[in-house]
Amino acid sequence: MKKIRRLLLTLSALGLLVTLSACGQRQTTATAQKRVTITFWHGMTGNSQQALNTLIRNFNHSQTTYKVVSQAQGNFGNVQQKITAAAKSQTLPTLAQTTYTNVPDYVHGGFAVPLDSYLKSQTLSQIYPTLRTSSRYQGKTYALPFSKSTRVLYYNRDLLKQYHLQVPQTWAALQRESTQVKAQGITGLALDQSFTAELDALSFAAKTPLLQKQPQLTSARTLAATHVIWDMLKAKTARTAGTDGFGNVQFLKGKTLFFAGSSAALGIMQASTPKGMHWSAAPFPSYQGNRATTIQGNDLVLFKSASPKQRRGAAAFMTYLLQKKQTLKWAKTTGYLPLTTAALKSADYQDYLKHTPAAQAAYQSLAFGHQDQAFYGYSQYLNALNQTVNQLSTLQTTPEKAMHQLQPQVEKIVQ
Repeated sequence: MKKIRRLLLTLSALGLLVTLSACGQRQTTATAQKRVTITFWHGMTGNSQQALNTLIRNFNHSQTTYKVVSQAQGNFGNVQQKITAAAKSQTLPTLAQTTYTNVPDYVHGGFAVPLDSYLKSQTLSQIYPTLRTSSRYQGKTYALPFSKSTRVLYYNRDLLKQYHLQVPQTWAALQRESTQVKAQGITGLALDQSFTAELDALSFAAKTPLLQKQPQLTSARTLAATHVIWDMLKAKTARTAGTDGFGNVQFLKGKTLFFAGSSAALGIMQASTPKGMHWSAAPFPSYQGNRATTIQGNDLVLFKSASPKQRRGAAAFMTYLLQKKQTLKWAKTTGYLPLTTAALKSADYQDYLKHTPAAQAAYQSLAFGHQDQAFYGYSQYLNALNQTVNQLSTLQTTPEKAMHQLQPQVEKIVQ
């Protein structure tokens, strides 16, 4: 009888455990089902994509209300093409990684939503001021800075030592040193496929900003700034990347003094450096007594088709990305800049800079970095400018002819 009673008690206990387990599973499943899905399109690849996936995974594990689902689109060009197509077919994601200069087109199309109602003002105020300037359009916050970098000057330490040269502090010095080594079969300056970013920086230093609604493309100062690189290309002391796409390919062959490129290329450069080669990076040289560099990269934009819950979820994810721990981890893993003032000035990041001298160039460049003005027609203007720069790169035209042809085109675009 006692054995039967113990058996019944054991069976009852097992039944209770099964019931509790089932209830727990149903509760967990219910919690998972209640999560709001945040779809996120991005253009990250390689190491940066892995770092982004880690951030997303950690955010998803940090709370039980939202789930960010990332969808890699291959590259940033693909992201923009998909956004344009999805806006027409009404299949946009919750948010996407895109450049803030696309915001005027999105607002004009009626499919971007301001972030002001979803992000606290104190959250936005944490962003480093120079990076924050691009967030607003028509008095509202539409973009959150994310993958940001500056243009810097990489230099071959071995060649500078061999030819008794110094890191140039002015563009004139860079031109002069490039000329000095030409006879030895050394190229002075390697550029990416296009030198639009360098021209943008030179024009800004010359006090004639290039990408604005009323550019002075035919002014003496703009033409002189355009001649800086065009003259080097003509003299064969500089070269564009051509089919290589990026100037680091030529630079890492060891026969080029300098490479003007993105600070975000730091990781790729470190991984691709041949054994025995030594290089570092410095801020862009000054021009006409002024320093200027272009702050590049992408931002996060929220779309109007997202539900109220998805919008709040996207804002929660953005707030998470701005946490000091997260933005520092992102910066040190990818080479992009930390996004907040607190992170940039933190002991952690300053220690990182001490141990990664090449990364100091991007940090130092923030003091004189600029972001282009966002306006409706910017994308068309940039396309026209890139076509002009391509013609200049192949010496098909002169700065004078090119800019006189471009000026009326731009006036028609932005009118």
